[in-house]
Amino acid sequence: MSVAVAHEENFKLLSGSANVALSKAIADQLGVPLCQAEVRRFSDGEIFVEIQESVRGADTFIIQSTCHPVNDSLMELLIMADSLKRSSAASITAVVPYYGYGRQDRKVQPRVPITAKLVADLLTAAGITRVISMDLHASQIQGFFNIPFDHLFAKPVLTNYISQNYNPEKLIMVSPDAGGVERARAFAKRLDVPLAIIDKRRVKANEVGGMSLIGDVKGRHAIIVDDMIDTAGTLIQATKVLIDYGAEQVSAVCSHGVFSGSAYERIRDSQLKEVICTDTIPLSPALAQLSKVKCLSVAPILAEAMRRVQTRQSVSSLFD
Repeated sequence: MSVAVAHEENFKLLSGSANVALSKAIADQLGVPLCQAEVRRFSDGEIFVEIQESVRGADTFIIQSTCHPVNDSLMELLIMADSLKRSSAASITAVVPYYGYGRQDRKVQPRVPITAKLVADLLTAAGITRVISMDLHASQIQGFFNIPFDHLFAKPVLTNYISQNYNPEKLIMVSPDAGGVERARAFAKRLDVPLAIIDKRRVKANEVGGMSLIGDVKGRHAIIVDDMIDTAGTLIQATKVLIDYGAEQVSAVCSHGVFSGSAYERIRDSQLKEVICTDTIPLSPALAQLSKVKCLSVAPILAEAMRRVQTRQSVSSLFD
């Protein structure tokens, strides 16, 4: 059942090209139409945005993941924000289900950028007054902003699916690296199941050198928990390690299915039982048809957060 926002005439919902299906689902949840806007490109690739209805004095929300094509999605978001700012919108909230460049959140070696901070500065400079995002790669990214930031989690949607479709007596949650222990522990605590950790040695980006296991997965259904799955190289190696250590079955769960490069072929040909993700990033047609991939919608969580922001209510209860 949809829950309409208060003061609908002061609530404008815009969709970027990266999240059309999710935007429509959110609009249905809120009981409001998507704002009429045109996004087109000049012959040289420049993006042009025209808002085709009045937004003067309105609380506006732009839904746009900065996913593939990352730079086009980011520029589109910035240009839409500038259009709203110059059209006298009262507030501009960027709803960014997947925050691209989030992995570049610190200097890991000399002479490299902190691009997650740069993106935060760009969003603020474009006139955005609040950001809503989901399952950041690193929670400290919130500190890169000097505007309100609401950090939501897909955990309730994902754990609800797991509890309804898997035998909890056989489950064990697995962190694919030391950095993801807190995330995997949260899943394990919510589902009341054990936790294991894979010690991963990374050679360079998207390439892992070796893995070992901390914990006992023998005879269990191991579920690897991560915030995103990109090329799936680490996931497939982790699956092999878990099976070598006696896991009966292996599945994976993530908030963001980036699935770039050879991810489709690796998942298709793997020993994984299932890969569970959300619709923060739209799946390619091939992945959408792959029986091993299950995509769950986070539209209800995002819609409720947006409704509470617009009606000036607390959003903290959605942080669980």
